[in-house]
Amino acid sequence: MKDYSEKRDFHRMKMNSEIELTDGNGVPFPGVCRDLSGTGMQLFVERAFAEGDEIHTLLPSSSDQFPPFETVCRVLRCEPEEDGFILGVEIVKVKR
Repeated sequence: MKDYSEKRDFHRMKMNSEIELTDGNGVPFPGVCRDLSGTGMQLFVERAFAEGDEIHTLLPSSSDQFPPFETVCRVLRCEPEEDGFILGVEIVKVKR
């Protein structure tokens, strides 16, 4: 049984990796992936998004042995932080 303090089905992997994002209009923009789990990510971006917006992500691989991690995500929350925004996103589809 899981401890009350950790009820997640997937643990978060802390990161601080550059990630390429594309909004629903096909406009690319940079971001930083702060953490990754089996069902979602926390991203730092410079612009705000609405809850429910769809974004595409591409997390480059650090090795030629592994392909980049490419997903389709849905924005669950967007909160201001310093000079940008923190997005909580749900991974809807893993493309590769």
